[in-house]
Amino acid sequence: MDYQIIPMTSAHLDQAEELEKICFPEDPWSRRILKESLAGESSAALLARDGDGGVLGYVFFTIVLDEGSVDNIAVHPDARRRGVASALLRAVHGYGRSHGLSFLLLEVRPSNRGAAALYRKMGYQEVGRRKNYYLDPKEDAIIMKLEFMPCT
Repeated sequence: MDYQIIPMTSAHLDQAEELEKICFPEDPWSRRILKESLAGESSAALLARDGDGGVLGYVFFTIVLDEGSVDNIAVHPDARRRGVASALLRAVHGYGRSHGLSFLLLEVRPSNRGAAALYRKMGYQEVGRRKNYYLDPKEDAIIMKLEFMPCT
């Protein structure tokens, strides 16, 4: 599958909103949340775009001082298991390393075994749980952390 990772802009919001509804039909981020996250001073977003300009996936992340969090990641069902999520996360990791982050955090549903396995494969480790974090359906969140080695 041919795609490129680029910064998300407001021009991608329509496609991102549609993908959000496909990936998270029970509780999608609203267009307002997507737009505010994209415009946030401490946040950024990357997307995977195919050769025709279609959005295959995206990741939103937030940076505060030397800490980062992956806030939302989505990949179109037709593009899953083809390296898109891994490429998006590697791009965030590269950004984090180049900007001196100490670590990245993310939350994942225990029932989302595929995502949790991907995060473990990429070096994230479980560091805690948030009780009843997800509402529809109600479920805890596994907190996972990727620590960056300090440059010497």
